Amino acid sequence: MPERAFRYGIEHEIALVHVSGGFADYTTTTFDELQAVVDVLPEDPADYPDLRVGDQGIKRKRWYVEGYERFDERGGLVRCDPKGLEIRTRIHDSIEDTVAALSADLQLLDAELARTGLRTTTIAFNPVRSEYRIEPPLNAWEQAHRQDSPEERTAHLHMSTYGPDLNLSCADLDERAVVDAGRKLTHYSPWLVPLSFSSPFRDGGPWGGLSARTAVRTGVRPAALVFLSGPDGQLDADPSLTQVARLPAEVGRIEFKAFDACPDPELYGELLSLLTGVVLDETLPGRRTTPDAGLHKHVAGVGLADDDVHAGTGELLDAAERALADRPADLTRLARLRERWLRRESPADAMLALYRAGEPVAGLRP
Repeated sequence: MPERAFRYGIEHEIALVHVSGGFADYTTTTFDELQAVVDVLPEDPADYPDLRVGDQGIKRKRWYVEGYERFDERGGLVRCDPKGLEIRTRIHDSIEDTVAALSADLQLLDAELARTGLRTTTIAFNPVRSEYRIEPPLNAWEQAHRQDSPEERTAHLHMSTYGPDLNLSCADLDERAVVDAGRKLTHYSPWLVPLSFSSPFRDGGPWGGLSARTAVRTGVRPAALVFLSGPDGQLDADPSLTQVARLPAEVGRIEFKAFDACPDPELYGELLSLLTGVVLDETLPGRRTTPDAGLHKHVAGVGLADDDVHAGTGELLDAAERALADRPADLTRLARLRERWLRRESPADAMLALYRAGEPVAGLRP
C-alpha cells in the first residue's frame, strides 16, 4: 500500500487552579480575568485559514476562553461563564510539528499566567463540581438555539470536562472512507481511551474510577466527529457522527473527542499515531455510528486493570503497528504507548498516588 499523507491538529482544553489554592472555574474566576491573559498573547493572522473564529469573536487566537455562552432574547451575547482555556494548533503535516506547536503555546501561556494568581493543571473533570447548573434557565431564544444539534443540546455537560480534540485528515480518503473511519473509531473508543484517563476525582475526592469524564460524557456526546463538505453523506445520529464543515480546512477532518486531557503533549503524539494506525488498518471489523455509553462507563471505572479491557487495547496496538509498519516515527511513538499499556498505566494512576501521599492535585487537597 502506498504511504498516505496525513495532516494533524490538536485542540487542548486547559483547567486552572489558584496559586493560593483551590480549583479555578466559573464560580471563582471571571471571563474578563481569563480574557485579560489571552489579550496579551500574540495574534497571528496566518492562523485563520486553519482555525475557526466563531460567531462571537472569542476565538480570535490560538488561545481562547472556553465556557458556556448566555444570550438575550434577541440572540445578543450577555456573558460567558468560563470553565478554563483552550489552545488550538494550526494544521500541520506531521505529528512532531503538531506536538511542538502545542508545547510552545503552552509555554507562552504559562509565562503569562505566572503574572497572575492562576496556573495550568491537567485534569479531565472538575474535581469539586460535577454539574454545571444553567442559571437563570434558558430563555426562548436560547432554547431554540440549543436545539440546533445534539451537541448544542448537551453543551452544558462540557463545563465539567476537559479533554482534547485530536484531529487527523488524509486527502487520499474520500468522504465515504472518512465516515467509515469515524465509525471505526467510535466502535473502538472504549479500548482507546483508557490510555489517557486523568479524571479520578469528582465532588471533592476520588470517586472509585479513573475517568469521570468518560463516565459522564461519552455516549451522550460523540467519541468521534467527521466533517464533510456539504449535506450529502450526513448521518442522522444522536450524538452526531458527521457535521458540515464550517470552513474549507475542516473538510475531511476526523476529530477524535473521547480522550481525557493529558499532562504531556508527547502523549497526545503517541495517541495520534495510534489513531492513524487504526484508521489505516484494514482488519478491524467493528463499526458504530454512536458510542456505546454503557461500555464507556464500565471502562471508565476499571481502566487497563481489567484483563478484558487490557486485551482489547492490546489488539488495537497490534493492528496499528501492522498498519504503520513503514512509518518509523509512528512506530517509535507506539512503542512508548505500548510500554504504558504493559504497565497498565494512565495519568490517573499517578494522580491518585500523589493524592494518597498527601499532595494537592488540581487544587484538591486530601
